[in-house]
Amino acid sequence: MTDTDALRNAKRSTRIDAWCGYTMEAPPVSAMPVSGGTINMMEYLLQGSVLDQSLESLLHRLRGLCDNMEPGTFQDHEMVFLLKGQQGSPFVLRARRSMDKPTMPWHLRYLGQPEMGDKSRHALVRNCVDIATSDNLMEFLLEMGFRLDHEFVAQGHIFRRGSMKIVVYKIFRLLVPGSTDSIEALSLSYLVEVSVVAPAGQDVISEEMRNFAEQLKPLVHLEKIDPKRVM
Repeated sequence: MTDTDALRNAKRSTRIDAWCGYTMEAPPVSAMPVSGGTINMMEYLLQGSVLDQSLESLLHRLRGLCDNMEPGTFQDHEMVFLLKGQQGSPFVLRARRSMDKPTMPWHLRYLGQPEMGDKSRHALVRNCVDIATSDNLMEFLLEMGFRLDHEFVAQGHIFRRGSMKIVVYKIFRLLVPGSTDSIEALSLSYLVEVSVVAPAGQDVISEEMRNFAEQLKPLVHLEKIDPKRVM
């Protein structure tokens, strides 16, 4: 199985809608920026995957390239909620909590539709709103009419290089819905994401991300993933 196949299979297994999924699509709770207000914040994103046996080689390379020689670690539980209207696609919100840092606030995240039309951009770009919340977020969303679509655990490492955040993590499914005590890995690979959250119009960021991604080859090939390719 190639890295691209592993990435595609992992995404399909968790039914992440049009790559408004993990990434976590999602940074770890402990590293999430808080955005919103009147500033139109955008997420610039490159994604790829690396097989389990290549993980240590990739981490070694990242230690040499990033600001923090030793990565931070995280284990987060993410729940994806849908609100279906009379027409069109459902409205998707993502609730995430830290399992290894339980005192951290919950985070609620909205990710807009990716802007794939501009071929000159080297990274996927999408609107991003992220807010910290109290721990009764799940009850609030259910009361508002949202329903839980799927949930998963993300566990891995996080690096920083300037404004870029690099996460290397594995996705786990819950064997018992609602319980994170028993989980199972979805694939034999780790997802790799390089992202920057910045105001709209900062397209020079995508060039910096592409240059950084070149330094990680051939260990991992980071791409501007079209969500339609992985459905």
